[in-house]
Amino acid sequence: MRTIQLGKSDLQVPVIAVGCMRINGLDQHEVEKFIHTAMENGANFFDHADIYGGGTCEEIFSNAIQMNASVREKMILQSKCGIVPGRMFDFSKEHILESVDAILKRLKTEYLDVLLLHRPDALMEPEEIAEAFDLLEKEGKVRNFGVSNQNPMQIQLLQKTLKQPIIANQLQLSITNANMISQGLHVNMLDDAATNRDGSVLDFCRLNSITIQPWSPFQYGFFEGVFLGNEKFPELNAKIDEIANKYGVSNTTIAMAWILRHPANMQPVTGTMNTERLLDCIKATEIKLTREEWYQIYLSAGNILP
Repeated sequence: MRTIQLGKSDLQVPVIAVGCMRINGLDQHEVEKFIHTAMENGANFFDHADIYGGGTCEEIFSNAIQMNASVREKMILQSKCGIVPGRMFDFSKEHILESVDAILKRLKTEYLDVLLLHRPDALMEPEEIAEAFDLLEKEGKVRNFGVSNQNPMQIQLLQKTLKQPIIANQLQLSITNANMISQGLHVNMLDDAATNRDGSVLDFCRLNSITIQPWSPFQYGFFEGVFLGNEKFPELNAKIDEIANKYGVSNTTIAMAWILRHPANMQPVTGTMNTERLLDCIKATEIKLTREEWYQIYLSAGNILP
């Protein structure tokens, strides 16, 4: 699979990241098959979080593949911390350190390739985070650091204190949830699409060599469902199907290829636990949509050009 450099790190990673949020919905045999299928096809970057399945997703993952040093060296592991479900967000030094220790224990590994801070903490103290990151790096528990769902000012505030570069930012993006793209097309326009909801985070990340990792690449709204094959999006699906037929691939492949066509060199995170659909996502790395096709899909989702 085609690879990209992850931010300013030394990591060369596949352009498709395998999300493991729903892995607890599979039995052990299915998990093993899913992971091996991914790796056999070059998708060896696995995205976790300590809240996925209350931590069970990380345990299921490591148990299914019988994690050991030989297996570990063949994959890239990323996890996230900072959410205390239903209670608060917590970027305190104590919470970060305890979370990483628990993640490593569940994944049965001595280190994470990447740790992301999950959701912005209103009580974030950058100096405290810096102390946690320094200790984790010194002890060899985490090699690279990033964030998730943060805007440019939050990242700058954090980076001011950190010694390590922030190499990734996980953000929601799909054809139907494309405000980070559309607001850049409607500069100085008096319409809703011109609303800048994220501080121009797309351009900021490109300028600062921070890799965007789009999550929920097939979802509309906030986990309201997938747009593929959905009767709520007839024009979009008709256009995707038309282009899919042209290339002889699935609609999943074209929807993923739409994200990959953007020059920001993003690394979308899949959410499927279906091996065939995962292979369809991987297939997208072999297709480069034309400029016209990209815009046709964009417009068919109800997006407009000024």
